[in-house]
Amino acid sequence: MIVYNVTVKVNNDTAEQWEAWMRQEHIPQILSLNLFNHATLSRLLEQDEADGITYIAQYHCNTLNQYNQYINEHAPKMRAEGVAKFPNRFTAFRTVMEVIYP
Repeated sequence: MIVYNVTVKVNNDTAEQWEAWMRQEHIPQILSLNLFNHATLSRLLEQDEADGITYIAQYHCNTLNQYNQYINEHAPKMRAEGVAKFPNRFTAFRTVMEVIYP
């Protein structure tokens, strides 16, 4: 299994709206592509939140090919939508993992 991990620090004054957008629009839109079969959204705890709240969105797919299809065909548009909706209100970094156990 492949996990596409997106860690996002969102400004405090935007976090509530950003979280609602993720739950109601962004994550469902990504899942509707039928490349990922599961997604989670978590909030990082025990962090200094003075300059923002840190969230982790994880998208699970079965193969690296599915991940690559998302990155090549859909990611630029999806990322642009977030930037347009919340300009200069968050920073993000992305990692890709392969689950090796269980």
